[in-house]
Amino acid sequence: MFSILKPELRVYVERFGEGRADFCFAAELDGAMVGAAWSRIMNDYGHVDDETPSLAMSVLKGYRRRGIGTALMGSLMRKLRAAGFRRISLSVQRSNVAARRLYDKFGFKVYRDAGDELILITW
Repeated sequence: MFSILKPELRVYVERFGEGRADFCFAAELDGAMVGAAWSRIMNDYGHVDDETPSLAMSVLKGYRRRGIGTALMGSLMRKLRAAGFRRISLSVQRSNVAARRLYDKFGFKVYRDAGDELILITW
């Protein structure tokens, strides 16, 4: 079971909003949250260095391929750029072709090959 209370997941939520790169955008349709994109400087899967925010995003399966991920990603990236960040990173499973296509649209390039995961960076 997925739980943000698990010790290994606390880095994603503890004191969120206090860091200079802690931003989150959510998508809501018909009163239900269907997606979110967030960023934070932390030592996670997409970590590059202590100056580069890591981005994470999720859209519920039934709502994918409707532009929601594109809108969330665009909003988050504009916010990070306005906040003065020079680049942003993320981790994606090599097999997640749909996500990789989306990240390609935003200029993400492979920074490091980590086997099943790719660390991507843009700007």
